[in-house]
Amino acid sequence: MRRVYLDNNATTRTDPGVVAKMLPFFSDDFGNASSSHGFGIEVSGAVREARRSVQALLGAAHDHEIVFTSGGTESDNAAIMAGLAAREGRDEIVTTAVEHPAILSLVEHLKETRGVTVHFIGVDARGRIDLDAFRAAVGPKTAIVSAMWANNETGTLFPVEELALVAHEAGALFHTDAVQAVGKIAIDLKATQIDFLSLSGHKLHGPKGIGALYVRKGAKFAPFIRGGHQERARRGGGTENTPGIVGLGAAAELARLRLQEDAAHIMALRDRLERGLTQKIDRCRVSGDVDNRLVNTCNIAFCDIEGEAALTHLDRAGIAASTGSACTAGSTEPSHVLRAMNVPEEALHGAIRFSLSRENTIAEIDEVLDTLPSIVARLREIARASRQVEAPLLTN
Repeated sequence: MRRVYLDNNATTRTDPGVVAKMLPFFSDDFGNASSSHGFGIEVSGAVREARRSVQALLGAAHDHEIVFTSGGTESDNAAIMAGLAAREGRDEIVTTAVEHPAILSLVEHLKETRGVTVHFIGVDARGRIDLDAFRAAVGPKTAIVSAMWANNETGTLFPVEELALVAHEAGALFHTDAVQAVGKIAIDLKATQIDFLSLSGHKLHGPKGIGALYVRKGAKFAPFIRGGHQERARRGGGTENTPGIVGLGAAAELARLRLQEDAAHIMALRDRLERGLTQKIDRCRVSGDVDNRLVNTCNIAFCDIEGEAALTHLDRAGIAASTGSACTAGSTEPSHVLRAMNVPEEALHGAIRFSLSRENTIAEIDEVLDTLPSIVARLREIARASRQVEAPLLTN
């Protein structure tokens, strides 16, 4: 049975070339990067090279603006906490209603435990941020603004460069969760006023358990994890995860070199999938801003089915997709992103996210097009029969 993986926004396969570059740092090059002897010096050179590769992918001005972390969630938390600490007398956070749980759960916690005021900015039916509401919310009490660069469920892109300007005009810091954007779109941080940016290695064919936080030179930053002197004393997280750092650097370099080629390939596949499904299946709708989104993300809401049931049938056929964020998997509640977009109730539970990568093929897309329409038809027939059975009971 062919296995088709279309859940790359949850995680990507680590590129074999990346794995090959990591392997020596589990064995021969095992030294501690912070040690001053030869073993450590050799390893520290590899860490510096990885930092420069991430810098190049982000278009950052300096390699020391890159702080290695355990992943996107830590980077998000570190940025928010640093922003609050840096702006004395300011106790407000502005974010959006469609952020990743790494942001939403933190700001809710800060609201409950520290009395921080949080402004959640809504979106329209295409997932685009309400700019008027955003400008009205950012003010003299705002410590930090956090807005994702690309939505993990719909792929909708936010105008983060513009949002950063508004934040700075009010004297606030600006953070973007760019976990889904890095490696998929061109980024030039030197040309922006973004203070903090989060990324995660396993979203761009790197290893899990490694990420980075961009900290703009001059931005006041207090460490989230205290301990040793690692990362210029900005992250005392213990001995550097050298294999992970090297892997992230290798993945960043591959992403930078292949960005345009991969984007063209992935967009063609996404459009083939989306066009085929919407032609073969009636009563479905594409969620998100189709004119301004990631090339790899296609979120389709199918009316009158349960998305989880469809995913189960797809999985049995060897096809992996999702209903949204992997961090909310197992929840029976509809997506908070789609709710914020006011997706109609009859389609809200039937959303499926397909997220592609450079490793997908036309044959895999056609496998989905051959498989999913019959699954949706079967689930709708079951739902129709169930309603017919229930109807007489309601009239008695």
